Amino acid sequence: MTGVPPRDFALEVFFSRWEFAARHNLTASDAESLSLGALLAMATPADRRDYEELHLGYTQTFGAPALRAAIAATYDSLAAADVLCFAGAEEALYTAMRVLLSAEDHAVVITPNYQSAETVPLGICAVSGVPLDAARGWDLDLGLLRAALRPNTRLVSINFPHNPTGKIIPEETFAALIELCRARGIWLFSDEVYRLIERDPATRLPQAADRYERAISLNVMSKAYGLPGLRIGWLACRDRAMLGRLERYKHYLSICNSAPSEILALIALKARDAILERNRAIVRGNLVLLDRFFGDWQHLFEWHRPDGGCVGFVRYTGGDGVEEFTRRLVEEAGVLLLPASVYRSEVGAVPDQYFRIGFGRLGVPAGLAAMADWLTRSGY
Repeated sequence: MTGVPPRDFALEVFFSRWEFAARHNLTASDAESLSLGALLAMATPADRRDYEELHLGYTQTFGAPALRAAIAATYDSLAAADVLCFAGAEEALYTAMRVLLSAEDHAVVITPNYQSAETVPLGICAVSGVPLDAARGWDLDLGLLRAALRPNTRLVSINFPHNPTGKIIPEETFAALIELCRARGIWLFSDEVYRLIERDPATRLPQAADRYERAISLNVMSKAYGLPGLRIGWLACRDRAMLGRLERYKHYLSICNSAPSEILALIALKARDAILERNRAIVRGNLVLLDRFFGDWQHLFEWHRPDGGCVGFVRYTGGDGVEEFTRRLVEEAGVLLLPASVYRSEVGAVPDQYFRIGFGRLGVPAGLAAMADWLTRSGY
């Protein structure tokens, strides 16, 4: 193993070409963001003063104590000492894989998935993929996962609510997965970045770090909170010795986070109820529009409402194929969708006639209108 991811990051390569060039980004993976002024208007007088009088020096590698305490408060049983902040979720994921895995290990990941959840481990050790079952609403088959385990399996990596399908597994499946990992001493890496914008709060899963002593929970301000420009993510873990190893690896990466971003993230977490309810309302409204849109075009698309998050995976049934369809759509109508090729996996098959659609932003109605107009003009 070379320690280098085996191929380009397909999603980011695709986005580098189209994300800011397309007029309608219908595949955005985050909730609607806030302006700096709108966020600062939510601050307490003391937090506003701290922001305006901030000294722009280095910050603590673990993260500002007040920020870590606010993050810990979003868990059921964790303290500030169980939290390590990063410059976004990507750095956190990369660090966890590099610290947890060695060439002699084996990892299990679900597919489809955010590419780095697969390619970073693949650059270190053997990796097996366990596909979510499209025919069963993208459910996770624990029997398949159990069969994928090896004597040297060190890590199982999951992501619920799932990117790109929006699937949330039942809590009893989640509990059984934890017991499976606990029985064998396997680390559970749980990407929870879409938690808190479920369709039904009753389906909300516990955070893995609250339930399992060898779990690492990943979260970030980017997705449910809609604040990717802050570049503040974190790992939560009850094993503080492991957290210390992760912190030492961070010394070779960002070293510390942006001081302004840490204060802004703290302000957002204190105002989390208002921010999350706003974003849930946007998602609810957009889902009504998506139901109507795909109902009008059901001869072309198979749409199933995601359980959570603000992205979904839609099957395209047109004869030209999803790659040609999405290419023409963005080039001729300026409407951006993510084709299935972006989710290609090296550890298992991914259905090839799907595209990711995002519905967390205010621009979704205009994007759907442009897409409908183009479909009509193009004779679909």
